[in-house]
Amino acid sequence: MSKNRPHGRYGRRNLVRVGALGAAAVLGASSLTACSRADTGAKSLDDLREQGYITAAINNEPPFGFIDEDGETTGAAPELLREMAKELGIDEVRAESVAWDALIPGLNSGRYDVVAAGMYITPERCEEVAFMEPDYKVEQAFMVPKGNPEELESFETVAEKEDVTIAVLNASVEQGYARAAGVPDDQMELAGSATELLDLLENDRVDAVGLSTFSLNYQMEQRGMDEDYEVTDGFIPVNEEGDPESPAGGFAFAKQNTELRDEFNTVLAGFKEDGTLRETVEPFGFDESSDPGDLTTEQLCAAG
Repeated sequence: MSKNRPHGRYGRRNLVRVGALGAAAVLGASSLTACSRADTGAKSLDDLREQGYITAAINNEPPFGFIDEDGETTGAAPELLREMAKELGIDEVRAESVAWDALIPGLNSGRYDVVAAGMYITPERCEEVAFMEPDYKVEQAFMVPKGNPEELESFETVAEKEDVTIAVLNASVEQGYARAAGVPDDQMELAGSATELLDLLENDRVDAVGLSTFSLNYQMEQRGMDEDYEVTDGFIPVNEEGDPESPAGGFAFAKQNTELRDEFNTVLAGFKEDGTLRETVEPFGFDESSDPGDLTTEQLCAAG
């Protein structure tokens, strides 16, 4: 996917070969901390180069990060992580799929080095983790039965219809958007992964699924659901103060691991400039509308 460059910006691109990006079991905490720096417990770039891999947590949500039919981990975030790791001289990415609400706890416990799940950058999450700069932006949407019988256009329209139930990821921004719009908890079904959300819809347990436009459109095509379901037009959600949100996301590192985060940010900045970012994520349905432009993590962390 990446462009052929004679050398990476760190001079090591052709000195390593990236390993298979599989759904490998992550090593135990004792093995991880053995390579950690004593002062912070966070791995440095040299630590990762020496051990030969970086551990990543994903959530099984196509197209951001998922396990394919061959049992391999892929998606926009894992593939981009692999390209950045290769640029930095890290041979392999070892990824594990976990429930959405376990991503940040697993990262902060030292079980993973990075969350590669297309996680939205929000002020609340910025208190818990160290985000990279955003690598995409997106709008929200719903997947609904063909014809959109409940005429759902936003979380506010869900709140207006007491008999409507929507499925969202537990501890997700969609759950927060729904609550901000006045959707009561008893109108929400919570799940740990996007695949579980769509199962709820196909089993007629909910009237809609709330996720990003890219996620819903990609999964509808991959699961062959387009004959019976459709994705609504994208919309910008609002927060509790009624201000529009800016859904955008990226990779998350442990709060104290800003040095490693900054190393990856340097590579990402180069990928944005030379087109490698777009080239890597396009196969997963991320078109020009996903370009975050001048949007920064600082702005997203201060929003609201």
